[in-house]
Amino acid sequence: MYVGLVVLSAVAVLLHGPYTGIDPATLILLAVLFVVAESIGTMVVSGKTGQTGLSPSSSVSLAAVVLVGPIGAAVVGFTSCFVVFRRQNLVKRLFNGAQFALAGYAAGYVFQLLGGRMGIPEGADFPLIVLPFTVAILTHTVVNSALVGGLMWCLGAVHIQRPRRVRWRPLASLELSSVGYGMLGLFIAAIWGAVGAFAVLLVLLPLFIARWAFDQYIAEQKAHDATLATLCQAVETKDYYTRGHCMRVGKAAVMIAQELGMHAERVHTIRYAGMLHDVGKLGVPTKVLQKSGRLTEEEYAAIQLHPMRGYEIVREIGFLDEALAGIMHHHERMDGKGYPMGLSGEDIPEFARILSVADAFDCMTSTRSYRKARSIGEAIAELRRCAGPQFDPRMVDALISAVARDGWEAPDAVEPPDDDLAVVAQQDHDDPSVPLRVAGESER
Repeated sequence: MYVGLVVLSAVAVLLHGPYTGIDPATLILLAVLFVVAESIGTMVVSGKTGQTGLSPSSSVSLAAVVLVGPIGAAVVGFTSCFVVFRRQNLVKRLFNGAQFALAGYAAGYVFQLLGGRMGIPEGADFPLIVLPFTVAILTHTVVNSALVGGLMWCLGAVHIQRPRRVRWRPLASLELSSVGYGMLGLFIAAIWGAVGAFAVLLVLLPLFIARWAFDQYIAEQKAHDATLATLCQAVETKDYYTRGHCMRVGKAAVMIAQELGMHAERVHTIRYAGMLHDVGKLGVPTKVLQKSGRLTEEEYAAIQLHPMRGYEIVREIGFLDEALAGIMHHHERMDGKGYPMGLSGEDIPEFARILSVADAFDCMTSTRSYRKARSIGEAIAELRRCAGPQFDPRMVDALISAVARDGWEAPDAVEPPDDDLAVVAQQDHDDPSVPLRVAGESER
């Protein structure tokens, strides 16, 4: 029903017109160029908001706002139905065409309402034309987002609720990117009179080259992720009962970092730190990790060396950057009784303070051989109790807020690979409820 209403609205706009004053040749050229640009793909922007598409076709649509007016922009947008290099069913094609038609019409209407003139811009139109065109870009973005959001809501993919905290930085960054990208439509319109349809090629060809380069960057990032995932798998093969722990710590660390308002690049890096925080266990003898019974002082000392071993293993990986400090110091305590260096308070790197909370939270909400998982509420209560002496209270509050908003899916209990394999019955040094034990001391 929703798709039908959107399509009928677009058809009504197209039938109503008027088409007076529109140059047919310009309209046809823009429509063809729009289909070509839409068929090629989208420019991907990565950040806190995930991956967002900014299609090169939007620049053509916005050029149509100036060159052929609101109804012309609607016609150009509706030609999205005829995209040839994407496998789409009829319903999706019709919705996409109607969506772009309504967005183009709304943007053209606002452009003219604020004093914009249909046709090729002249020197006298600048710089006054910039303001109505900028508002037209924003209108185009808002209408597109609203129509897609409405569809997602109807499909149950998103739920409308009042956000507890609006992250303005990523929203502002995305909107500024959209405005900058859409402004190319004005450039196309401005040089259309001199070079015609070749204006689109002059403006968009560098963007397609940039998109290709960005695709190479994305491929490199995927290769990084695959490499780190392999290291995680190697760690968890030695320490079977922590299957999935590294990835979950990475996820919890990202939730904390986003709640603190960290920049997207740091959020990306903290995920790497969470994934690799226990990589040093590769340097701990397997018989120690899988020992049945209480560890000796020497064996527990070997466990305590895993942060330093982890740092040594991955320190040559350049893209980890700040993650290295998190890996090295994620078992430090705010009161200075942690390891490996006994740092305290603000001397502990910020990444390490985040990982400490994320690590303990996942540990407490995971089932181990020697105890059942705690509920999320119990784990949060324990984090609150230990905030100050063991954990940075700011990081604890950030995780609690993020879990309250986004929820947390506790892992299923892990079955051992061999019934005869004994399980680690050692002190769980990630669980704040377990008494602290320092090498050379009796357990307390």
